[in-house]
Amino acid sequence: MDLVELTRTLIDIPSVSGEEDGVGRFLFNYLQSLGFKVERQEIAPTRANIIATAGAQPSRVMLSTHMDTVPPHIRSGEDEDFITGRGSCDAKGIIAAQIFAARRLIEEGVEDVGLLFTVDEEQASLGARALNSHELARSCRYLINGEPTGNLLATGSKGSLRVRIHTEGRAAHSAYPERGESAIEKLLDVLSDVRACEWPVEDFFGSTTCNIGVIAGGTRTNVVPAEAQADLHFRLVTDSTVIKSMLEEIVRGRAVVEYLSVSDPVRMLALEGFEQCVVRFTTDITYLSNWGTPLLLGPGSIFDAHTEHERVSKRELKEAVELYVRMARALLAKDSVSAACTGQYHLR
Repeated sequence: MDLVELTRTLIDIPSVSGEEDGVGRFLFNYLQSLGFKVERQEIAPTRANIIATAGAQPSRVMLSTHMDTVPPHIRSGEDEDFITGRGSCDAKGIIAAQIFAARRLIEEGVEDVGLLFTVDEEQASLGARALNSHELARSCRYLINGEPTGNLLATGSKGSLRVRIHTEGRAAHSAYPERGESAIEKLLDVLSDVRACEWPVEDFFGSTTCNIGVIAGGTRTNVVPAEAQADLHFRLVTDSTVIKSMLEEIVRGRAVVEYLSVSDPVRMLALEGFEQCVVRFTTDITYLSNWGTPLLLGPGSIFDAHTEHERVSKRELKEAVELYVRMARALLAKDSVSAACTGQYHLR
C-alpha cells in the first residue's frame, strides 16, 4: 500500500476509544509483514498497545501516536488534495506517516528506530500509562510523538485537568419550592463564580481556559432537584495544584469537587531547523516520561480533529514522512556526538 491507501485502510477500521482491537490487530499483522519485530501489550482483553522495533538492538528513537478516535466512526474519502474520515488527522494519518518514515530509515541502514501505538489517548491515556513501565523504555533516548500540529514542532503543550462538581439539595413538589432545596440552583451559583474567576496566565503557554462541558441534574420539571453535577475541563498553564486550590476556594463547601484526571503542562525539545509552535491540547507525552526526551509533530490541523469534517492534506502527509526521517537522523546524530564526547550514552 502507498501512503494514502494505508491511511484510508486505517480510517476504515473503527477504533473509538475502548474498541481499538481491530486496528491493533491489523497493525500487528501489517508491521510483521514489513519485517518489524512486533509486540502486543495487553491493557484489557480486547485492548493492546502495539510496539514495533527494527531488529535486535534497542531503539534510541521511537515514533509514537495513538490508535483510538473520538466517536462517531466516519469512513474514509478523498479528493485530489485531502483524505477525509474519522482519524484522518487524529491520528490514523500520523500512524501511516510514522510507519513510512520508520521503513525509510531502516532501508537507509538506521535500525535503532521503532514505533509505539497506544490505546485510550482520547480518554485517560491508559495505554501510555501502561507503556511507560515497559523494559524498552530504558534504552530509548528520544520519543517523537505525533498529533496534528500542522507539521510544526511543538515545544510546549498545555496541561489538562478534568473535574466533576457535585451539588446536593432536597426534593420537593415544584409548586412548593420553599419546601425543598434546588441542587441545580446551587450548581449554577458555583459555575457562575467559576466563569467569573481570573485564571492564571503564563508567558510561554498563554492563558488557562475552562470549558463547562456537561451539566446534569433533576428528574422532572415539577420536582425540585435533589442532585446535580457538572463536568469541567481546564487547559493548564501552571502546576495543577494552583488551579485545584483556586477551585476549592471558589466552591467553599457549597459543592463536592471530584478530580477525574490531571496532567501538568509539558515543555519539549526545541530542535534546530524545524518551525516551532506551542499547542493548547494534551498528549500521551505526559504519561511516557520514561521514554526519553519528548518531541511533538504531526500533519493536519487540530481545528479539523474531532469534527464531522475531519481531514488531512495529502501534501502534509508526505511532508510529515520527510520531517520524521530528518528529525530521527538529527536526534541520532546528536546522541552519537554526546556519546563520543563522554565515552558512553548519558543516562536520564
